[in-house]
Amino acid sequence: MENNSSNFIKNIIKDDLESGKHDHVITRFPPEPNGYLHIGHAKSIILNFGVADDFNGKTNLRFDDTNPLKEDIEFVNSIKEDVKWLGYDWDNLFFASDYFDEMYKRAVLLINKGLAYVDDLNADQIREYRGTLTEPGKDSPYRNRTVEENLELFEKMRSGEFENGAKVLRAKIDMSSPNINLRDPVIYRISHTEHHNTGNKWCIYPMYAFAHPIEDAIEGVTHSICTLEFEDQRPLYDWIVENCEMESKPKQYEFGRLNLTNTVMSKRKLKQLVDEGFVDGWDDPRMPTVSGLRRRGYTPEAIRAFCQEIGVAKTSGIVDSQMLDHFVREDLKLKAPRTMAILNPLKVVITNYPEGEIEWLDAEINPEVPEMGTRQIPFSREIYIEQDDFMENPPKKYFRLFPGNEVRLKHAYFIKCEEVIKDEAGNVIELRCTYDIETKSGSGFTGRKVKGTLHWVEASQAVSAEFRNFQPLILDKENDEEEEKSFLERVNPYSIEILQGFVEPNMKDAKPQDKFQFFRHGYYNVDSKLTAADHLVFNQIVGLKSSFKL
Repeated sequence: MENNSSNFIKNIIKDDLESGKHDHVITRFPPEPNGYLHIGHAKSIILNFGVADDFNGKTNLRFDDTNPLKEDIEFVNSIKEDVKWLGYDWDNLFFASDYFDEMYKRAVLLINKGLAYVDDLNADQIREYRGTLTEPGKDSPYRNRTVEENLELFEKMRSGEFENGAKVLRAKIDMSSPNINLRDPVIYRISHTEHHNTGNKWCIYPMYAFAHPIEDAIEGVTHSICTLEFEDQRPLYDWIVENCEMESKPKQYEFGRLNLTNTVMSKRKLKQLVDEGFVDGWDDPRMPTVSGLRRRGYTPEAIRAFCQEIGVAKTSGIVDSQMLDHFVREDLKLKAPRTMAILNPLKVVITNYPEGEIEWLDAEINPEVPEMGTRQIPFSREIYIEQDDFMENPPKKYFRLFPGNEVRLKHAYFIKCEEVIKDEAGNVIELRCTYDIETKSGSGFTGRKVKGTLHWVEASQAVSAEFRNFQPLILDKENDEEEEKSFLERVNPYSIEILQGFVEPNMKDAKPQDKFQFFRHGYYNVDSKLTAADHLVFNQIVGLKSSFKL
């Protein structure tokens, strides 16, 4: 599997190996199991597993399950599935909860060294005492408790003698530090919550910032790679590794996180979309989650190619979401069979075609890959075309079907519109046409040319199907006033369009996750959640074309 070879993380690792600082490489992907992974996590997966592969190293999958209030085994299982689907396998599977006993011992060590204390301030008071970016913090009135008192209180916290929020354990570092992360951060809190791995063994849990460096050190991680928002926490990371006297000394390195246009990249916001019913779950095809992209029809190859193209930088930036779509098209154009689908059907009766007769026509499966062969499609007196492929009173340079005009049917014949049938409300419900038997595709007919080619589906054997077309779920900001809006106010009310139409009869056996290119419509994927034996549902993956260029 190819990996992006021009990123600064890879150069750091290369230098470390050449200088003898390390003789091996261990990375880790450390998700919190409090939601589903999104495309930003995919970038991190590809980076961590990729650089380890480049240097014959190892990558651990580790769940940072330090907050049981928000975590669930459902998220654990979905993350495992996503990592596998993206094409990677971990060398070891760990949980932060595997190390709770060791973390407790290291916290006791800090207390004994006079570097941690039990604080009775509540969360709001701690925030007030912490100060601001321009003003130093001030000491808690409980900061100078004795070692013996802190040990006794911490043991009582562990044994469940205090209610949630009554006390916390804080590291004693520097309340005047210009880095707010070093102003006596909370490293343990009380939470009488059952944990998915440890049950009710614990009622105190380590904070992520305390647990994470200890986990890395226990596992012998050499390069702890994380996104840029953790850069200010690096001094705390190093402080914990050093003062907890960890044998291994991992180092943290930061890279710019992925931001895409027309979406949100926050698990909190994505959870809000799910919880408030804006989408039908974490795997809704409009979501930027890995499971949503998979259900929509994106391929792991396209996602890997996209992440490798954008590379790894020290700064964050915004990437046009059309760039991801570009890689999906590039991947699918040589894989997806071509077929015809009618999303807004209009019936056409070919009056001079023999009644009751069906002929089978040859059509290529993928013209870009001739070795994929051909398929057989039926043709008869009655067919369906798209409603917008007909206009009764067309403008100039309209080359599709209108009264008196002749067009080519893809893989079939020329037809000419002779009559328009309407209902009582004046809506066009049927067209009467004639065909020219000499114009059959592949026959070499050159007697005349037409400018329009329409796709179609034969009516008697057509398979009914549901089509789901998508627009961006989140509308991008257009002016400063929209900066003040909740992101929920930018949810696109027209992000999904559901249509009922038909596909060729050879599609009746299509299975979930099968992908096709529908002539003139784009690439579509058989939905894995809604499709049933008698109900085909197709998700639009991407359109056929885009203005985006690399």
